[in-house]
Amino acid sequence: MKTLAYPLLLVAAAAVLAGCGGDPAPAAPSSAEPAPVPAAAAAAGSTAPGVPCGDVTGTGGVKTAVIAHGQVDCAAATKLLKDYFAKLTPAEAASADGPGPVVLDEWTCGSGANDPVTACSTEDGRQVEGTRA
Repeated sequence: MKTLAYPLLLVAAAAVLAGCGGDPAPAAPSSAEPAPVPAAAAAAGSTAPGVPCGDVTGTGGVKTAVIAHGQVDCAAATKLLKDYFAKLTPAEAASADGPGPVVLDEWTCGSGANDPVTACSTEDGRQVEGTRA
């Protein structure tokens, strides 16, 4: 029995090792060119979730750190928060419920009362966050 089990064990081990560490077959070259990616889609995919994008000046001249989440590039995130703070009226900024919601194109931005975080989002899940320093 031992003499038959040993060769079977070697064959099984060789089969396992043959599947590991080998170089995968190279992909066949494609003669068709890839479809061009629209500029907006390429820009949207350029930022990983939770990427710091610098600072903007918020209401009352307060420095606000910009964070992009998901498929939002830093230039768009920074512009969004600048536009949001520029659009807020003094009454909205001083509201007991917090400023917002304010709609800017496809984005909705706002924050709770005395909340140091401004949150902006779209229906497709993109997010930008501004945190007062």
